[in-house]
Amino acid sequence: MLEFRGTIADHPDFDAGSDAEALYDAMKGFGSDKEAILDLITSRSNAERQEIRAAYKSQFGKDLIDDLKYELTGKFERLIVVLMRPPAYHDAKEIKDAIKGAGTDEKCLIEILASRTNEQIHNLVAAYKDAYGRDLEEDVIGDTSGHFKKMLVVLLQGTREEDDVVSEDLVEQDAQDLYDAGEAQWGTDEAKFIMLLGNRSVIHLQLVFDEYQKIAEKSIEDSIKSELSGDFERLMLAVVQCIRSKPMFFAKRLYKSMKGLGTADNTLIRIMVSRSEIDMLDIRECFRLRYEKSLYNMIQDDTSGDYKRTLLKLCGGDDDMAGEFFPEAAQIAYKMWEISAMTKVQLRGTVRLYQNFDPASDAQALRKAMKGFGTDEDTIIDIVAHRSNAQRQEIRQTFKSLLGRDLLADLKSELSKNLQRLILGLMMTPAEFEAKMMKKAMEGAGTDEHALIEILVTRSNQEIQEMCSAYQNAYKKSLEDAITSDTSGHFKRILISLAQGAREEDPADMARALEDAQVNELADACNADPGDLEDKFMSILCTRSFPHLRRVFQEFVRCSNKDIEQIIKKEMSGDVKNAMFAIVRSVKNQPSYFADRLYKAMKGLGTDDRALIRIMVSRSEIDLFNIRKEFKETHDASLHEFIQGDTSGDYRKTLLILCGGED
Repeated sequence: MLEFRGTIADHPDFDAGSDAEALYDAMKGFGSDKEAILDLITSRSNAERQEIRAAYKSQFGKDLIDDLKYELTGKFERLIVVLMRPPAYHDAKEIKDAIKGAGTDEKCLIEILASRTNEQIHNLVAAYKDAYGRDLEEDVIGDTSGHFKKMLVVLLQGTREEDDVVSEDLVEQDAQDLYDAGEAQWGTDEAKFIMLLGNRSVIHLQLVFDEYQKIAEKSIEDSIKSELSGDFERLMLAVVQCIRSKPMFFAKRLYKSMKGLGTADNTLIRIMVSRSEIDMLDIRECFRLRYEKSLYNMIQDDTSGDYKRTLLKLCGGDDDMAGEFFPEAAQIAYKMWEISAMTKVQLRGTVRLYQNFDPASDAQALRKAMKGFGTDEDTIIDIVAHRSNAQRQEIRQTFKSLLGRDLLADLKSELSKNLQRLILGLMMTPAEFEAKMMKKAMEGAGTDEHALIEILVTRSNQEIQEMCSAYQNAYKKSLEDAITSDTSGHFKRILISLAQGAREEDPADMARALEDAQVNELADACNADPGDLEDKFMSILCTRSFPHLRRVFQEFVRCSNKDIEQIIKKEMSGDVKNAMFAIVRSVKNQPSYFADRLYKAMKGLGTDDRALIRIMVSRSEIDLFNIRKEFKETHDASLHEFIQGDTSGDYRKTLLILCGGED
């Protein structure tokens, strides 16, 4: 028998009649006793609530849901009413709402159809017919199109295989078929993806995904992102995430429903209610694993009043109190590091070599754009943003030899503000630009520690060494001296260690990874005093290669039952914590780390233009395409949209060219 992982179970001394009476009393007279209503309804299972509804009708001749709607208001009313409906009927109503009217709420369709079991799908189809007298499949077909429609229809059949017997030969065959249908050819054979992902059993597909990773050297998710697009891509990703771990899928959906401005209350209500009797404990654990805060805390910060109190009852507890993992989350954390270790990500920039490149005519055109009265910004942007850095260096050289002028000095005097900073950043060599960014981060009254961390953590040894010599050239002092006079304590030591550009570059060594993770090092250090802990962490996190660290962090989960990020968060503070955290995030998924930094640069009031320029310039030829994909996945909006909404004029125009697409 599977262990119960919900937060709401049958009530031990259940009596439908007396519950119906209690609810009737709570609603009669002037005003209603909301506390009594929410306490009673959240401490009964859905099956019991149906009995209460029947008892209410036979005792008082009224419909309980109608009375609740009349007595309560707002989100609290919506939540209580949803709790009173049978799950299949609520799913049916959500889908009906998602497809009626002008636009379709694809995210809702995707979430429900990708995550329900065969039995839940059959019940949903029957409930839809019963409630609306219509055929669900016909309505979905009428409202969607293309491969997206085909996959939804497959899922609506509720015919996914359910046997636990797995054939190794078929696993290998399916993995190869998926590879042949996508990565291995021009164009994609979507029908093959639909057939396999829509019908094979969960256990079988989990093994297929592992096998696929070996063949393709990238995860099935990465392949879907590069091969498919639009709603079909989102649906297939949701199916894959549900196959891997439904609790993690729902944790991500919950996080997206609450982060940023405003709350997607329909999503929040739907998930909290529909999972409360199934896997809410696992969702909570995955939530904390991924977002470093508990679901309970996030609900607490994001909602209010009786609505909040009801959601917290469904959530059932605050996980920030404990440091250990439940088994489910430890396994997921272990698996996440494994995938991270095995994936060979193909990094893609957004700015490439310009095909018909002619440095002399570019130099002449730039001179013309800056000569006389007024400046032709369009020409400057068009040339600078569409050339690679190597080509821009040729233009700089040619400008000097043809015209005897310094291109950077001319641009500086002709342009202003952010556009000037951005264009000059693009015209410098990467090493000059990074040196300047380091200088800017340390000059003046305050220090921009986040910038120092970001640059030193994410650059290769060669990039760091080139930056150090560019720094020495430009400012006549060593970068190490500058760091020494501008920072202090453990944080200073971490930065100096990173500024050596001497991180090991070897592949992972499993025996040593175990040693690094184990008793004598990281796991042991967790029981040491804070200074020792920081020393131990620094000696490993600042020196080992990224591939090696992936294995260290994976083994760390296994030998301590903790996630490295939680330890850093709990045991360290300030800049040291931020630096260690940045290393772990970069090791796990560097494009995702940059996506997060870009999001922070633009969200809320005001824009951190320095961070925005620094990342857009320095990553445009390396991995900005990957960063864009991660941005879209995490923030449900494209980087393009964010830049568009957050900047203006020629500055925005240049950033959007670098961004390279809308996703």
